[in-house]
Amino acid sequence: MIISTMNDLPGYAVTEVLGEVFGLTVRSRNVGSQFGSGLKSMFGGELKGMTKNLVASREEVIGRMVMEAQARGADAVLAMRFDTSEMGGNWTEICAYGTAVKVRKL
Repeated sequence: MIISTMNDLPGYAVTEVLGEVFGLTVRSRNVGSQFGSGLKSMFGGELKGMTKNLVASREEVIGRMVMEAQARGADAVLAMRFDTSEMGGNWTEICAYGTAVKVRKL
């Protein structure tokens, strides 16, 4: 599956637009990471546990988006984006979305 943040794909022609696809997860922070994050935010430094969780979440939502695109028969996802939002004080929604398309090499 080709995934691109661009609206087109150099070297390929879009032959069919299959529609929007997305992958979604909602994550909660655990108490330990919140405590560590609170200390780091006071003294500075990378929040490594939070970074690791965000990387895992992005990989998960891309995988879900790809599965939906494959189920529609897509060869590629164009204009892929991430979106995040806070839900309550402890939950974060992470979404990957884009347009599923069929392509052919030029």
